[in-house]
Parts: sequence; structure tokens; C-alpha cells
Amino acid sequence: MSSADIYLDYQATTPLAPEALAAMMPWLRDGFANPHSPHKAGRAAHAAVEVARERILSALHNLSRATAFVSEAEGSSDAGTGAGGVSTALDTNGMKEIPKGQLIFTSGATEAANMALQGALALAPAGRRKIVTIATEHACVRDTALWLGAHGHQCVMLPVHADGLVDLQAAAAEIDGETALVAAMLVNNEIGVIQPIEALSALARGQGALLFCDAVQGFGRVPLPVDACDMIALSAHKIHGPKGVGALWLRDGVAIGPIIHGGAQEGGLRSGTLSPALCAGFGAAAELADARAAPDAAHVSALAARLCERLSGWTVNGSTDQRYAGNLNLRLPGLDAARLISELRSVAFSAGSACASGSGRPSHVLSALGLTDAEARASIRLGFGRYTTMDEIDRAAALIAEAAARQDALAA
Repeated sequence: MSSADIYLDYQATTPLAPEALAAMMPWLRDGFANPHSPHKAGRAAHAAVEVARERILSALHNLSRATAFVSEAEGSSDAGTGAGGVSTALDTNGMKEIPKGQLIFTSGATEAANMALQGALALAPAGRRKIVTIATEHACVRDTALWLGAHGHQCVMLPVHADGLVDLQAAAAEIDGETALVAAMLVNNEIGVIQPIEALSALARGQGALLFCDAVQGFGRVPLPVDACDMIALSAHKIHGPKGVGALWLRDGVAIGPIIHGGAQEGGLRSGTLSPALCAGFGAAAELADARAAPDAAHVSALAARLCERLSGWTVNGSTDQRYAGNLNLRLPGLDAARLISELRSVAFSAGSACASGSGRPSHVLSALGLTDAEARASIRLGFGRYTTMDEIDRAAALIAEAAARQDALAA
């Protein structure tokens, strides 16, 4: 992107943090050895992978202790530029006990989700053939669950209310003794709503089922209820790390079958040669997300407030309080979102998930909220974060408002 471009698509991917790039460079340049080799160079590469693994686990556990991220810099427009240091204040819920678990490196969250769903169902006890998930899940969970439903399992898609939050009464009715797994994302990738993971976990555990959480959009952004989860999917490039690496966290005692065979790496659960560079970048990004959780949250809240102020005539899709502030899905009656995106070449934003772009179909997430096709096609997603400035928000909002007004004038 050129220096004149404004990037507001943080849910699709985030800019690479300088700290993550610095952690990767030695393993891209000189430390090229296979981390699974027994010689000195291989052992050094292996050590880098294990350091990264511990950094991610530490961040996962630290961030799960919070009930909220708070900062003395809250409300400051400079909170995301490096001003004020990186100290994090966590509003903790006493001495919450964090369960022990292992972290399996993957090629990304899509692989992690497939491992969790397919692997758990492969080893599910006899009589437990049901997977329960939510209609607004990311395609990596939704499509995998539907695939399992076509291959000998029962797949149930729970409805959501108009605010995008899961219908817990429907969940209680569907999660039963035949359920093997409940799958729910923490923060929705398209509309930013935060699902009640603890409530779903209680329903699952009450019936002896496992709970898988897609925490890709929530890790480092909102408190993560690790204690309520049995499996968690993470992605490096959504927290300012590199693309091509993710992870699956497994609570101790949870068993899944492998879906990739060949070398028995990662404890026999995920075969394939790991990239020390990608793992190191992921580890550095996770450590930074842990350190910056409070100032990042304050910065994002300030940006969201300014954006809502500048686009005051737009309607927010999804809950206005149970949400991550850095993901605003907005609609304007009569708007052609695809045309708006095409016209505003200097602002990068989207109409929904990057994984489903170009399909021509309305978003399944917005449809699940009860929006009409016209309302869904009049919706845009604006995502921002650590490196977004207040000036960029002001300029982007002005450009979007002006382009929308031109559309309205031409349609009159």
C-alpha cells in the first residue's frame, strides 16, 4: 500500500509488527536448518520454536485472567502509536485458575479448526455423533461442521438473535447427551459481537461435550475465557504476526485424532516441517499483544467512538454493547457497498469476510441476523487497530460519507 492509503481491514489481516519481523529475520537468513533435525543447527532452530510456543502460551494464560483490559491511557488518541509505554493493566477476576494445556503449531486457524472438529469427532465416544455450532461461524468452522454432517454426523446450526448473539434457549435444547462437540467463536469476524462462551461451555460440560472456541479475532483484543474452553484456535496474522502460521490449544486430557499424517511432528498430531521464522514471529506478536492489551484496547475504543461520530447516520449491525470495538459493521439504506469499495481506492475496507469475498452471495452472517439481501449489500465492515491513527479515521470517514452521498444523489 502507498503512504496515501488508509487500511481499515484489520479483520482480514493486520500489519506485521516490527518486533515480529525482527524476531523472524535470523531464521529467514542464517538459521535455515530443519527444526526436527538432530544436529546443532537443527537443535537451535528447534529451540526457537519452543521459545515461541512458550511465549504464546504465556500470553494466552495472561490474557485469560482478565475480565477487562484497562489503561491509564484510555481515551488517548496516541495510545496506539507507541506513546506511553507498553505496560498492561488487567482487571482480573481474583486468582482465576487457568487450565494446563499444549499448543500445537499449524499453518493457520483454518487448519486448527479442522483439526479440532474432525479430530474430536474421530475419537468421540459411541453414541456421540452430534456437533453443535452457530449459524454465524467463520467458514472454516461452518463448512467443516457441514462436511461432518454429510459424513455420518449430525450437524446443528444454532440461530442468533437480531443482535448476532446466540439463542441460548435453542442451545440448551440442542446440546444433549448425543453431543460430542460445541463450536463457537469468541469475536465474530464480520460483525464483531462477543459470544457468551462461558454460558455455552456450561451447557456443553453439563452434557459431557467438548467446547471448541475460534478465538482468532479475540486473542489480544478481548479477555479470553480459557478456563471455559477445551480447544482454542489462534492465528498469527490477526495479531500483527506473519501469515502462514497458527495454533491449536488443547486442554490437558483432551484427545483428538490427527488429520495430517506423515512425520508425527507436534506430538503426532500435526505432521509437517515447522518454520522457525514463522513460529518466532508468532511468538513475538503474541508477547507484544499481551504487553499492549490495555493501551491497544483504549486506542481502539477511541477510534471507534470517533468513527461512529463521523458516520452518525449509519446503523451498526449486531450488538452495540457485547462487541469488540475495532470491528464496525455498518449499513446505510440504499447503499451499494461493492460500488463504494470499488470507488474508494485509497481506503482499504470490505463488505464482510475476505474468505467469502467475490462469491456474489449476501453474507451468511448478516442473513442470520435477519437482514434482507438489500440490507446486507448496503453494509460495510471497517476494521482498525494498533497502527491506525485518528487522522486516518477522520479522513476515511469523510471519504466514505462523501462517496455514499454521491450514490444517494445519483439515485434520487
